[in-house]
Amino acid sequence: MSFAGKYELQSQENFEAFMKAIGLPDELIQKGKDIKSVSEIQQNGKSFKVTVTTGSKVLENEFTLGEEAELETLTGEKVKSIVKQEGDNKLVVNLKGITSVTELSGDTLINTLQLGDLTYKRISKRV
Repeated sequence: MSFAGKYELQSQENFEAFMKAIGLPDELIQKGKDIKSVSEIQQNGKSFKVTVTTGSKVLENEFTLGEEAELETLTGEKVKSIVKQEGDNKLVVNLKGITSVTELSGDTLINTLQLGDLTYKRISKRV
């Protein structure tokens, strides 16, 4: 299954609590909570380029499944990690205690971030 495409954020759960827990300043949380981010995924075999644009902030990560890559976190920090694929439609990565699972279901991209017992969920639709 190909993840390639553009996806616009439709809804999110626990945004403010999760961003506070990872140390984002309140002003950035307030600024970011109502912005519809757009995720663009380019895929060539096992190689991915993911660009998430939220207002003027652009987060860009490139990785190859199963190989170590330097990935930028939500706080802007760069960490080395390995993205793995589970089944046909799921990408899983651990970044400094946060487990990120991205699942593609038809035209819906569901990204779930888990930090301890706190879960942040983003639901985006293909545009």
